[in-house]
Amino acid sequence: MLPPQPSPVRFEHLPDGLGTGVASPRLTWTLPAGTGRQVAYELEVERRGGTRRTGRVDSAEQVLVPWPGDPLTSRERATVRVRVWTPDAAGPSEWSTPADVEAGLLDAADWQAVPVGADWDEDPEGERRPARVRKDFRLDRPVARARLYVTAHGLYEVEINGHRVGDDALAPGWTVYPHRLRYRTHDVTAHLTEGANTVGAWLGDGWYRGKYGFDGGTRNIYGTDQSLVAQLEVEYDDGTIQVVATDETWKAAPGPILTSGLYEGETFDARLHDPAWATPSAAGTEDWTPVRTGTRDPATLVAPVGPPVRCTEEVAPVTVTRTGDGRHLLDFGQNLVGRLRITVDGPAGTTLTLRHAEVLQDGELATRPLREATSVDTLILAGAGPFTWEPRFTLHGFRYAEITGWPGELTADQVTARVHHTDMRRTGWFECSDPLVNRLHENVVWSMRGNFVDLPTDCPQRDERLGWTGDIQVFAPTASFLYDCAGLLDSWLTDVGLEQLPDGTIPWYVPVIPGEPMWTPIHPGAAWGDVATLTPWTLFRRYGDRELLRRHYPMAKAWVDLVERLAGPSRLWDTGVQLGDWLDPAAPPDDPAAGRTDRYLVATAYFAHSARHLALAAAELGFDTDAEQYAALADEVADAFRRRYVLPSARLTSDSATAYAIALAFDLLTPEQRRPAADRLAEIVLADGARISTGFVGTPLICDALTDHGHLDVAYQLLLQTECPSWLYTVTMGATTIWERWDSLRPDGTLNPGGMTSFNHYALGAVADWLHRVVGGIGAAAPGSRRLSFRPRPGGGISWARVRHDTPYGTAALSWKLTASGMTADITVPEGCTATVELPGCAPLDLGPGDHVLDTAELRAAS
Repeated sequence: MLPPQPSPVRFEHLPDGLGTGVASPRLTWTLPAGTGRQVAYELEVERRGGTRRTGRVDSAEQVLVPWPGDPLTSRERATVRVRVWTPDAAGPSEWSTPADVEAGLLDAADWQAVPVGADWDEDPEGERRPARVRKDFRLDRPVARARLYVTAHGLYEVEINGHRVGDDALAPGWTVYPHRLRYRTHDVTAHLTEGANTVGAWLGDGWYRGKYGFDGGTRNIYGTDQSLVAQLEVEYDDGTIQVVATDETWKAAPGPILTSGLYEGETFDARLHDPAWATPSAAGTEDWTPVRTGTRDPATLVAPVGPPVRCTEEVAPVTVTRTGDGRHLLDFGQNLVGRLRITVDGPAGTTLTLRHAEVLQDGELATRPLREATSVDTLILAGAGPFTWEPRFTLHGFRYAEITGWPGELTADQVTARVHHTDMRRTGWFECSDPLVNRLHENVVWSMRGNFVDLPTDCPQRDERLGWTGDIQVFAPTASFLYDCAGLLDSWLTDVGLEQLPDGTIPWYVPVIPGEPMWTPIHPGAAWGDVATLTPWTLFRRYGDRELLRRHYPMAKAWVDLVERLAGPSRLWDTGVQLGDWLDPAAPPDDPAAGRTDRYLVATAYFAHSARHLALAAAELGFDTDAEQYAALADEVADAFRRRYVLPSARLTSDSATAYAIALAFDLLTPEQRRPAADRLAEIVLADGARISTGFVGTPLICDALTDHGHLDVAYQLLLQTECPSWLYTVTMGATTIWERWDSLRPDGTLNPGGMTSFNHYALGAVADWLHRVVGGIGAAAPGSRRLSFRPRPGGGISWARVRHDTPYGTAALSWKLTASGMTADITVPEGCTATVELPGCAPLDLGPGDHVLDTAELRAAS
């Protein structure tokens, strides 16, 4: 018998191999169930110049295996296959299905394109009509292969000969543009034809020069031009290359988009639209004018390390209601992020107005929480028959939409909500016997989807939508279980490092909006700045990517060194601006940082926690001196924490749930102090009626602090509480995403009066990590889940749960249910992994790969 065929090889953390910016991409494959233990592999790489095989490599590694051979050069293609050996097989497996990888433009000298845009005067502070740019060209003979390398100052969508190139949205996304501007590689071979051809692009302001940020927003954050950077490379059968790059020969003209903004929405006049505008036969091209060229350092153009934003789902309205004055109110049944696509027919000049909101108030759209993000799309009809339209360069957060001006009666099949987010691969699922908990988990998933739009944002609907560092720091364990977000977060962490100040300060959000009055000058703050140490470690544990940890180590080290200087010899970080336990429900609406927990207790606790994790990272990377230094520092800070904040009774100076949760979860107490501190935490929770009394810092920690210290029952009471404030209160109020505030919608149905009242904020959904590990029972016991822990801890009347996670090695799953004699559990351990199973009342048991059915009654009898 031979081993089964391995999966096709994957490259880095990319969804496919086209246009990689890594010259030596690492390789990952999985093994089908029943393969057995891999003891060796062989890689075959077919590339220019021939085929090379590594020969048998005696190794069990199958995740992020080093590239076998010389690095790829720009544009070079290779095809990779793998086969494996197992101990008892007669020979190697069949070769995997071939997987292709192709390098992008790896050298700045590869670029000929320059930025091109409209050459007409604009009001730099006012609304600016987006341009389109185009180029006619000829191809002398049939095309063998063609690639488009493209990006923009602003946003773009490209068409060739009237056909859309790619399906990504809001490209190229948001990075720290002066340092990194992502380009994407498209295979456009099928778009081209011998003879006359046309390439054209729609342009939008986006984050580059659009209005973005608080209090009316900031325009022109990165520049005033709206420009395309595109390089089309056409290869003929004889190997010759023809390049069509953006340069002074391109033409520009206003398009049918009259206004466009990420906050504002989009206005489109269909009377001005020629669907054939990007074809050689387009009419009116004599009115197009020469472009204005700009400059861009090609060394700043980088290939993506993760997937783009795309439409991933379409949602039909569940109700369409016509109001007395002729408006149509649509309820999609789900708070989501995206935009509407409508199909409508009406007289020329008919104007349709599309408004959006997350909730209703007195039967009308509640737009106050949007602040200055008006979120209004407008379509003016051409009167040429049924017309299907969707905005291009905007996204809205909404459950409800109102359409004004619809000609006739609107039916549900004429409107769909198209959901947009970074097209990450789903990797985690959870379900249990409690339907309210299941809805809570679904709300977490939807909030992650809505806020992972190229970077991890706080909210998707109001005039903010920023990459807040503290939010993702607490949510990263949940995020990296639910989706493969390694590429997205690796890219964003690179920008965090670029925005880090010379003294080591991490901004509150990344990318930074320069000069934003509320959050500049930038101050170092605990929990938010600690994203530098804790999130790379989380990703390393989840994906087993040591090089990711290495890349971000200098950022983490600079952060801890800064806090050490700020704390000084006392080792207490008790100065400066701190947000503390942000949005503690006891904090007043207008001062979310004024919670029950001393913000400097929080800061010192995080100082110890970050120093400890920096020491762990240093040890993992072989930096032994650093590992010893920062482990000693962490011990010193923990000692200082106890001296300042722990009373002789083991109570804390801040007698709050967050204070005890953070002290217990971060292991800051002596063994003698832990039990009384945990008991006091449980007392506080029960004294509050098992309602939530924690904010962004305490909420992700409290259930683990209770669970790990003898109060699992209290953790379940917290989880299952339905009175405000609680997780399930929001569910009983009809929430379909996680709210920013526990009472964003109050029990009487009124909106929270605070200026920050989002209905789509993932931070407080970090409890899902506890659901996965404790209720469901799956945890990683080694980086990349090479070793797994199956340890369900039922409670709260939950009688069964199912949890599944696609690890880098394959699918791990646990399905358990309570029985009259105990528990039965169905367990799947992926090939290449081992696991420890600990079922209630039973001794730990080691398992190998495969499917296992266990019964606690049988296990106890056997022991």
